[in-house]
Amino acid sequence: MSDDFPRRAFRLYEDVLPGGAPPVFLPSADRALYPVSGGLTAEYAGGAQSVPAGTGWTGGGELALLPGAEDARVWRWELLPEGRAADGTLRAAPRASSRLLLEHEVALDPGFTWLMRCDRVSFPPGGTAWTHMHQGPGIRVCLEGEITIETEGRTTVSGPGEAWFERGPSPVLAPTTERAATTFIRCFLLPRALLGRSSLRYVLPEDADKPKTQRYHVFSERVLDRG
Repeated sequence: MSDDFPRRAFRLYEDVLPGGAPPVFLPSADRALYPVSGGLTAEYAGGAQSVPAGTGWTGGGELALLPGAEDARVWRWELLPEGRAADGTLRAAPRASSRLLLEHEVALDPGFTWLMRCDRVSFPPGGTAWTHMHQGPGIRVCLEGEITIETEGRTTVSGPGEAWFERGPSPVLAPTTERAATTFIRCFLLPRALLGRSSLRYVLPEDADKPKTQRYHVFSERVLDRG
């Protein structure tokens, strides 16, 4: 992360909205949503969209969240505008609860236009993402199974509901448990040139011919406004 680039707060929350509760209103920010269970409707300046459980959404500006008939458990990522560090928990929604799972500072090169992508990465039991890097930072959260992240001389293990941050340019080796399939949900920030393209780059020549068992599904991506 360069000290020369503006720094912004990047956060992941877990929200629980009771079924049939009144709408929850959120101030302007770039966001991604992934309902783990239940579902909701996202209302924004240009319209509204249903976001069922197991799908993802990205958008910007002010936002209203409307739960359906069932309780909704939602993972919500926010990239705050520069210089704003307000608490993003749902304090003005007495029937809802919210907790911060992870926060990390990111510095995005202003020479690029950036996009936000929300996707799912799935592994069979024992699958491994061989040593690789990405073109930008992101926050991941394990949905099922267990994944080990080896990067920058550190090793962490994450199970369901546990989140971690990856810088992007730092090489990562990611083996998963042999006991069960593993899936994680990811929101990351990439240069606009990668719209619709994979950002993954393998680092070691010897990994080129190894089996690549992970599968990707992009739910939503959105080019961010500059500034």
